[in-house]
Amino acid sequence: MNPDTGSASKNLVGPVLRSGELADAVAEAAREDNPGRHVEVEDHSAYVRVKVEHECVLQRQTIERHLGRAFEMSELQADLAAIAGQLEVFDSHVRFYFTKTL
Repeated sequence: MNPDTGSASKNLVGPVLRSGELADAVAEAAREDNPGRHVEVEDHSAYVRVKVEHECVLQRQTIERHLGRAFEMSELQADLAAIAGQLEVFDSHVRFYFTKTL
């Protein structure tokens, strides 16, 4: 259920990552980099699913700050188990999004 509308949303996007240090940093970055959006993080022991309605942006600098070290976006791609939505990858950020909504 979407707490903002009271209905289940079919427009959730974001990464599914293997559990660990990077998944934790991405979850925190998602909360920080998507102000005004409800960010849901599901911890399933072996993996972490991050869900944001319509669009999820993750900034490299934010992930670096939560990791406490330098980070390249290729590391994120290596740990992705799955994604929801479409994905754009840049040196400075990644964007999960839908071009059509349900």
